Amino acid sequence: MDDSAKGNAAESKDDRSWSIFDVPPPLKRIFDHFPLQTYPVDELPQRVPRGRTDHVLHVFTTENDAAHNRPSFNPQCLKYQTYLRFAGIRFRTVVSSNHASPTGVLPFVQPGSSNPDCLSPSQPIPSNKLRKWVEVAGSSEQLKEEDDVRYDAYTSLLEGRIRTLWLCQLYLVAPNAPLVRRLYVNPCSSQPFVRTAIAQQLQAAAETEVIKARQKNAVSLLDVSRDAEEAFLAFSSLLGDDSWFFGNDRPGMFDASVFAYTHLLLDENLGWVHNPAGEIVKRHENLARHRDRILDMYF
Repeated sequence: MDDSAKGNAAESKDDRSWSIFDVPPPLKRIFDHFPLQTYPVDELPQRVPRGRTDHVLHVFTTENDAAHNRPSFNPQCLKYQTYLRFAGIRFRTVVSSNHASPTGVLPFVQPGSSNPDCLSPSQPIPSNKLRKWVEVAGSSEQLKEEDDVRYDAYTSLLEGRIRTLWLCQLYLVAPNAPLVRRLYVNPCSSQPFVRTAIAQQLQAAAETEVIKARQKNAVSLLDVSRDAEEAFLAFSSLLGDDSWFFGNDRPGMFDASVFAYTHLLLDENLGWVHNPAGEIVKRHENLARHRDRILDMYF
């Protein structure tokens, strides 16, 4: 090779940019004979869930009760569990806790997808937006909303006096401490010291709420029971001989709210040791029948 040819070859080599990612010539010749091919993505195996079309209600409950769709042992959870059934919404319940809730409060709903192939999760519906969601997702033919002007007044009695009695009887009455531990404390931890701390926190929180509701520093179960008895008498008079409150032909939110307390106070399997509130409810036969009616029709 003459000098001019060598110079051209050297110049051509120097002008060529080189990278460590370049395929060596021997391998390149192989790839030229066997080019790479991109195949379509394989579908998921049949055993892999493709989506969840059912709605899931997260509540305080047990694994056994959730599997059989039994009522929650928490009044707030049971209220919405019942309300969803009134609305004809198909759902399943799962064991949950406040720590799992997006707002730190149970219950909440994880809506199902209308598309069974959709893998992206839906945004959860917290408890403060559940009623509005039910109105959209439920059947208007099965759902009866109260438009009575007395609704707010009776709801105030329920969320005030009845809830105060519930907190007082469950958390502040010593004989019922084993019930609190079984329902709320023991599922949280197996450590004795942790369980003791949780039980004390629950008791302190309940006492704070009761004192705040009554605006008194001293908590008297007798006084709380007397106030709740007047409220139950008002509910009994309101219901009268009707099947549902406010003379409606279908149950609504107030029916679910009352049932959430009357059922748990009358539930002999719950484990009450001291239950004066249950005795109050028993004295109002129409309230007891109202509870049995909902239990038979919807659970």
